[in-house]
Amino acid sequence: MSTSDNTGRHRRGAGIAGSEGFEHAALFVDDDAQFVAGVVEHVREGLDAEDAVVIALPSEHLSPIREALGADARSVVLQDVRRLGPNPARLVPLLHQFAADHPGRRVRAVGGGLWPDRPADERAAYLQHDALTNVAFADRPVTMLCPYDTRSLDPDTAADVRAAHPLLVEDGAPVPNLTYADPAKLAETVLGPLTEPPDLGETLVYAAPHGPRAVRGAVADHARAAGLATERVADLCLAVHEVAVNTVVHTDGPGILSLWHTEDRVVAEIQDSGYVADPLVGRHPPADADGRGYGLYLTHRLCDLVRLHSSEDGGTTVRMTMYLDGPPR
Repeated sequence: MSTSDNTGRHRRGAGIAGSEGFEHAALFVDDDAQFVAGVVEHVREGLDAEDAVVIALPSEHLSPIREALGADARSVVLQDVRRLGPNPARLVPLLHQFAADHPGRRVRAVGGGLWPDRPADERAAYLQHDALTNVAFADRPVTMLCPYDTRSLDPDTAADVRAAHPLLVEDGAPVPNLTYADPAKLAETVLGPLTEPPDLGETLVYAAPHGPRAVRGAVADHARAAGLATERVADLCLAVHEVAVNTVVHTDGPGILSLWHTEDRVVAEIQDSGYVADPLVGRHPPADADGRGYGLYLTHRLCDLVRLHSSEDGGTTVRMTMYLDGPPR
């Protein structure tokens, strides 16, 4: 991805960057040394070009990458993607903020969040995020490398990952990906319709004008009984309240609240007849003067995981999860 001159300094070569807009590449490797080498090459090329560089990977990758970078690590922001939260929808606004903090510079990012023991619903949400970055940063000066260890990917996940990236790194150079899919459609396919709530839970049908208040009370009672910490009960109540308000403001019919819990989580789900057309809703701060979209943005900030499925004929389902012991690390 880069070459060296006779001083040992890396100079920009046939790397990923080269256009003014977003460039998004996947790197598939099958051993730890390849993983580190691919990331370090990408990062050093960015440093040579004076890009602003950020790495968001699981902690087990950060130490060997920091060691391989040596003194260059001081010029890079390294973040444990687990500590950024289990909700991958938070990653888009974080990268937008990183870009805003480095005006006039191209951003070079490394991202990956499919660690082997990650829960299945979080993995699906991360695959959805991976596809939607192509929409969120389509015209932004961002170069992103997503390294994947094929030893931890099943064939279906590997196919989805490949389809989310317009470029693939092969033999150290990016090449067009002929299997790249429409990102919005891929994100919808990866998520799919949500499974039905379990029978062991409880439901509440609500409507204007007092529906959101009733929803908030039901969530508080259920979450406390399940053992959720007091401050996290408040966060979940506020998140579900925001979604319930959307029902009474933006639809003509009632909404349905479903509540259930397992040994490790509390789940609150809202179903209504509304339709959400924007695939990025909740993943960027609302720009409209009237604040439309703020409720779902806040919901993503408050909950450990949010999954949303919407269709014109089937309405919208928003599933909000809080872990009883806090976000897993």
